[in-house]
Amino acid sequence: MRPCLAPRTPAQPCERIDRPSSWYLVGGGAVINGCLEVDLHIYSEMFCHLRPVRRLCPGKIFPYWFLYSRALSGAEAVNALRPFYFAVHPDFFGQHPREREVNENSLKRLSAYLENLQKPGFKSLKPTQLMFYVRETDQNSSDGQEHFSTSGFRAVKFTLHTRDLLSTVLYILNSCSLSIEHIQSLNTNVHSQPLKEAKRISDRPIKWDKSYYSFTGFKDPDEDLEQVWRMETTLTSWLDNNGKSAVKKLKNSLPLRKELDRLKDELSHQLQLSDIRWQRSWGIAHRCSQLHSLGRLAQQNLESLKNTKGCTIIFTDRSGMSAVGHVMLGTMDVHHHWTKLFERLPSYFDLQRRLMLLEDQISYLLGGIQVVYIEELQPVLTLEEYYSLLDVFYNRLLKSRIPFHPRSLRGLQMILNSDRYAPSLHELGHFNIPILCDPANLQWFILTKAQQARENMKRKEEPLSSTFSVSPEPRPSRVLSCCARVSASIVL
Repeated sequence: MRPCLAPRTPAQPCERIDRPSSWYLVGGGAVINGCLEVDLHIYSEMFCHLRPVRRLCPGKIFPYWFLYSRALSGAEAVNALRPFYFAVHPDFFGQHPREREVNENSLKRLSAYLENLQKPGFKSLKPTQLMFYVRETDQNSSDGQEHFSTSGFRAVKFTLHTRDLLSTVLYILNSCSLSIEHIQSLNTNVHSQPLKEAKRISDRPIKWDKSYYSFTGFKDPDEDLEQVWRMETTLTSWLDNNGKSAVKKLKNSLPLRKELDRLKDELSHQLQLSDIRWQRSWGIAHRCSQLHSLGRLAQQNLESLKNTKGCTIIFTDRSGMSAVGHVMLGTMDVHHHWTKLFERLPSYFDLQRRLMLLEDQISYLLGGIQVVYIEELQPVLTLEEYYSLLDVFYNRLLKSRIPFHPRSLRGLQMILNSDRYAPSLHELGHFNIPILCDPANLQWFILTKAQQARENMKRKEEPLSSTFSVSPEPRPSRVLSCCARVSASIVL
């Protein structure tokens, strides 16, 4: 028999024989294991027509939400709604912008509704009508009565008029035909009987008259849904809405664009640069200010900038020299840092020459395969970082001495990666080789994939050459240009 509270008389205070862990107070009594222990003295007038009893079963007197209004906390409610969030999350509707927007707006309103339920002392909430597009998941795909569109989701519309977290969670899951069996494991106070009663709740949304929203000032949810339907964006409608604005902005930017081209041509001619580029998509005004800054430095210290003859200058986040030999100017650096970089360019040219020799040594050990660096497919590395990768890989090859036939892999290309653990063959025909790859596995992979690599390079030869400008024999010009810059720096 369960422990209970003894009835109290005027001379006898209420004494508790035992207090189990699952009990809480309700008015003048307590709920223990789902049954209400009532103080008969306080409720004597209410139950004067009943015989004196020590225990009342409130299941037939109070609705289930009254007994279980504190059964779920906010965190437990979120955990219980995980299947629902997984079925309606906007991130899964990337290809359907209209349905994504409907779910985003409905989730915001649902979140506000749940927050208001958890506020202490709330009286009542206005009925909230929500609409969701529910994806087909493992829980609802087996339900033969559900009708899913060809896109794999269906529209669900319901109205929330609950007063506690538990009934709200159950109502949402049942409205979306999702399982509620996992809720019972969240809290031992949640029993099967309330769940069965929750399943019998019918979805009868309240249809308020338009005058109700006009008088109360509340927002009509139907108007939000209609507005979302009207705001469905297509490519044609988007171009119609933004075409005039784009033309206006283009006309306003033409003088600034001409100024940018003028500054670029003047600096390229003055410093004899090969090109001036930007690694980020900065605005036209930002680019002009960077060129003005470089022009002022050229007026103040032209001697140090003579080392940039024949180079390509790239405005980026940090200063240095890139792995392909471009001079990088950090936009956050001051003129003093730029000047120090230009003065160190001769040492960078020497490091570039040693890097090319290291690439040739690696190529010789691997049967003539060419080591290349493709900016579009590899992370942005400085010259020092790339040289360090090549040096580590070269030392590993020297220790292993992989037996490749000389020039057997001539015509093939490879790039080195520090973030990979297994070699792979790119669709363009070059090998992706990790610097820490096992030499034996590397030999087997290259030999077995060599024919396929040649076929890929032959099939993609024209797109590769036009996109990346990587030719099989770029060394002579690269060596000569490097030696010319070193010689010029020595003469200066």
